Amino acid sequence: MHKNKSDLRIIFLGNPEFARFHLARILDEGYNVVAVVSAPDKPAGRGMKLLATPVTEYAREKNIPCLQPANLKNTDFLGELKAYHADLQIVIAFRMLPELVWDMPSLGTFNLHASLLPHYRGAAPINWAIINGETITGVSTFKLKHEIDTGNLLVQKSCAILPEDNAGTLHDKLMHLGTDAIIETLEQVLNSELKEIPQHESEQDKNAPKLHPANTELRWDGTGLETVNLVRGLSPYPLAHSIFDQKKIQVYKASFYPENHTNNVGSFVTDGKSYLGVWVTDGMVHLDEIKIEGKRQMKIKDFLNGYDISHLKIKHS
Repeated sequence: MHKNKSDLRIIFLGNPEFARFHLARILDEGYNVVAVVSAPDKPAGRGMKLLATPVTEYAREKNIPCLQPANLKNTDFLGELKAYHADLQIVIAFRMLPELVWDMPSLGTFNLHASLLPHYRGAAPINWAIINGETITGVSTFKLKHEIDTGNLLVQKSCAILPEDNAGTLHDKLMHLGTDAIIETLEQVLNSELKEIPQHESEQDKNAPKLHPANTELRWDGTGLETVNLVRGLSPYPLAHSIFDQKKIQVYKASFYPENHTNNVGSFVTDGKSYLGVWVTDGMVHLDEIKIEGKRQMKIKDFLNGYDISHLKIKHS
């Protein structure tokens, strides 16, 4: 049945800015979002004031009812959700949904994922695409089912990953691309033109597991390209890290200079003024922008200018 945009009752589920950006586009296009579901407000900062998610804040601005359940299986929440009589639910950067929730609307629930599924299923697709040196990624809308990120594909759009991209710039590219994919999916729903395509898995598919201290550490025993890609894929958040002068350093930007050498991999090199490098298997990686424990983010020249390295057993080239 063909519906007008205002007749299609949508519930939107999401938390961060990435999701808020999509919600804004859906509303700008004239679609009828009858309610929003987001995480409960959490205490944050020194004063421990309650902080709402970007999606919650935006819903309040737009006077859209906002549900903030701690438990998605709570009977009161499920009853409230059902009372909105949604035709469709859209999930972007929220959390895993129980079947009681995703199976509720007559037209089902669809999700936006920041990769070309089935590639990079998991929590951190933007980061891992760069870490693994991909040159193309994209976004996918798909119908939810039991196994995470495995439902039938609806719309996919791709974009290039440029050598200068990091996780921050790629996030913003995919955020804009994602809104186009969401609107195209909604238009297909509206015109009863939605085509569901099953995901075909292969051994070449890569996953995008959650980031944690172990898989974001710079170990220096790989190639220069692998090292720089790890930095790019984790910048500006959560940042690749290592230990320098018995302190944790986090690296925002790095560059690679190929060289055949016999130096110890992982040893630091500096002229004390303009660069701080680390030997890797096939050359030297320069740390261009860093943050050392207890200090602010700074370019390496500023760091060397203000940090006493004379006591360190570092090789000077």
